Amino acid sequence: MAAAFTAFLFSCLLTILIIRYRFIHEKISTDTDFDSPQKFHTVAVPRIGGSAIFLALLLGGSVRLISDWSSGILLLQILVCCLPAFLSGLLEDLTKRISPLTRLIACFGSSILAYWVLGTSVASISISWIDPLLALPFVAATVSCLMIAGLTNSYNIIDGFNGLACMVGIITLSAIGYVAFRNNDHTLVFIAVATIGSILGFFTWNFPRGLIFLGDGGAYLIGYWIGVLSILLIMRNPAVSPWFACLINIYPIFETLFSIWRKKFIKKMSPGMPDGTHLHMLIYGRIARWINPHQSNSFFSSNARTSPFLWILSSLGVFPAAIWWQSTWILEILTAVFCLFYVYIYRSIVQFKIPRWLK
Repeated sequence: MAAAFTAFLFSCLLTILIIRYRFIHEKISTDTDFDSPQKFHTVAVPRIGGSAIFLALLLGGSVRLISDWSSGILLLQILVCCLPAFLSGLLEDLTKRISPLTRLIACFGSSILAYWVLGTSVASISISWIDPLLALPFVAATVSCLMIAGLTNSYNIIDGFNGLACMVGIITLSAIGYVAFRNNDHTLVFIAVATIGSILGFFTWNFPRGLIFLGDGGAYLIGYWIGVLSILLIMRNPAVSPWFACLINIYPIFETLFSIWRKKFIKKMSPGMPDGTHLHMLIYGRIARWINPHQSNSFFSSNARTSPFLWILSSLGVFPAAIWWQSTWILEILTAVFCLFYVYIYRSIVQFKIPRWLK
C-alpha cells in the first residue's frame, strides 16, 4: 500500500505541475483541435497527462523494490515493454504528426516485447476446436499480441470524454486485483492497486472539469497495462477462466469491433478514419447534453455527464465477471448478453427510441 499511495501522490503532484505551468509547454502539449468529429472540448487543454501516470508507476515500482523485489521488478518490466506504444502516443500528443499506422506498429512492438520479456501467451480460450491451435507457440504468441495491441488501441478509441477511459480502467483493474487476491497472487494485486493509484492521481484533475487530458500516450498506457495484466492473471492462476479476461474488457473490445464493422460495411469508409458516431458520442449528443441544458456553466458539464453512462455500461461486464471468474459457461453467456445489450442501446439511440430508464 505504501508504494501504491506513493504512486497516487506523485501522479497527483505531477498532474498539478503540468496544469500549473502549462504556459511553459502549451505550444506543444495542448490540444487545439476543436473541429474533428471526435473532439468535444472548447478550450486548449494539455494532453500529456499520461506522462504523470507513467512516471508515478516508475516511482511506485522503484519503491516496491525495497520491500518486494519480484513484484517491483515485474512492474518495471511491464513499464519497459510498454515504451514503444506509450512513446508513440506521447509523440503524437506533442507533434500531432505520428500516423495511426505508425502508432499501431508501435503497439504491436510493445505486445511482442510482452511476449518476449514477460512470456505473455494465450494457451487456452476454452473452445475445443481452437485450443489445439493455441498449443502451437507461434499461434499462442500471435493471438496474445493481437489481444494486447487491440486492447491498447481500444482504450484510445473510448477516450473521448472527461474521466471516461480512466474510470473504465480503474473499474477493470479493481476486478483484476480482486481476482488476483482471491487466488493469493499478491504480485498482481500490488501492480493492480499501484496502477489504480497512479490513474486516480490524474483522474482527480481530469474529472469533471477536464483540466488535463490523457492523450494518446496515456490511453495506450492504460489499455496496454490492462491487456498485459489480464493475460498474466490467466497464465499465473489456472483456476481463472480465460473468459474472465474477455468479459472485464468487453466494453472497449466490442466498441472497437463494432466501430470497425460500422465504418466498413455501413458507412463504406476506412475503419481507421475518425467519425462522430461512437456510442459515447451518441450518448453525449442525444442524452447528456439535454440533462439540465440551461446550466451550461455548471460544475458537471455535458462532457462530464457523459462518462458515468459508460462507467455503468462497463460495470455490467466487469462486476459479473468478478463474481463468476471461475465459471467459463456463465462468462460466455454474459459476454454474448453484453454484446446484444450494447447493440440494443446503440440502435435505440440512433433511431431516437431512447428507453425512458436511460434518460
